[in-house]
Amino acid sequence: MPSILIVDDEANILSSLEGALGREGYQVKTAPTLLAARRHLKDSFDFVLLDVWFPEGSGLDLLTEIQNTTPDTVVIMMSGHANIEIAIQAVRKGAYDFLEKPISLERLLIVLQNASTAAQHRQLTQRWSPPIVGTSKAIQDLIAQIERAGPSSARVLIQGEHGTGKELVARALHQASPRASHPFVAVNCSAIPDELVESELFGHEKGAFTGATQSRKGKFEEAHQGTLFLDEVADLSLRAQTKLLRVLQENEFTRVGGNRTIKVDVRVIAATNRSLTQEANYREDLYFRLAVIPIVVPPLRERPEDIPLLVEHFASSLSTGPKPKRFTREALALLERYPFPGNVRELRNLVERLIIMTKGNAVHAEDLKTLFPTQPHALASQRLSEAVDAFERTQIEEALKAEGGSMTRAAQRLGLERSHLYKKMKKLGLEGGR
Repeated sequence: MPSILIVDDEANILSSLEGALGREGYQVKTAPTLLAARRHLKDSFDFVLLDVWFPEGSGLDLLTEIQNTTPDTVVIMMSGHANIEIAIQAVRKGAYDFLEKPISLERLLIVLQNASTAAQHRQLTQRWSPPIVGTSKAIQDLIAQIERAGPSSARVLIQGEHGTGKELVARALHQASPRASHPFVAVNCSAIPDELVESELFGHEKGAFTGATQSRKGKFEEAHQGTLFLDEVADLSLRAQTKLLRVLQENEFTRVGGNRTIKVDVRVIAATNRSLTQEANYREDLYFRLAVIPIVVPPLRERPEDIPLLVEHFASSLSTGPKPKRFTREALALLERYPFPGNVRELRNLVERLIIMTKGNAVHAEDLKTLFPTQPHALASQRLSEAVDAFERTQIEEALKAEGGSMTRAAQRLGLERSHLYKKMKKLGLEGGR
């Protein structure tokens, strides 16, 4: 149900528009003053219908505030005694349209419908604003999964090694969802002390514990109607897992030290670099609640063809000169041969380091040999890459043996999708499995 805030100092206009738009299916709130409107705007609205003139000031000032704080809110200005200059000024400040009083309901409904269509189109064009860079099949498959999973409200568990860009994927899922105009709240579970996890996630009341001098919202409340991203979710204590499971089941909780039940509408996206099914102290029922849709982010060593594009992207965003620093073909070839155990994050840091520490407007192969975080001969060979392959081969063989040759169960044990395991086995020259 679309929401709209009507701001006007004439009571009869508020009353008539509230009734008419309510009958048309809109969730309507009204404000007779700019101060009351600002209080309402602490919540989000799809539309604001705003008068120009108020005894205490101009609606154009509130229009500017709305554009600065919630630019996705569609503002329609109205006035009974405005000239064309005011109308042009309002549109230049970001108003979607300008209506003259008395307001024609038919005209207003058409404007609202057109504005809604335009907003949907704008969301679609902005959907991939988080830069997921790459043209490899692994990245195209990842983007396809995000496109399918994004518009749903299903919970997603993102799995991948450190530095692969799990939060980037979470933000892309949020942008691809109907919740895109609502908050995206990220929490690093490993960075919160055990004794503060419940307070951080669910909030606390004043006096709940030593140092709680005032009530505080938790991350679930902050993410209401939006997305809550729980990074490093494997690090949650058993007590926190139990509390989280109940919230996922009931969509409600109480703050620490409180007894009031708070209901929330939150989509939870979790991420981990470990296999939750192999964690001895991780609740299996919580895992299945989180992993409604599992998504695996591929490590950079499995998509080396994306490295030149990533280097170009990072060089463009990190260079401070008039032109981004160029990487020669020989330098890129060396980078493509390195397995990057730190994944995309390591590559970004390396590009930044090279941009700062090398002279001239280009990075050459010789620059890599002096600044690369390993010995030069490791670049020319692929010994580290071979060691990684050997480790993966052992892990897969052991998983298949433990699961009686079942690829489906072996994939679950390894925290992979079955198709991803199949690709790994093919790459490593492994046979067997069913």
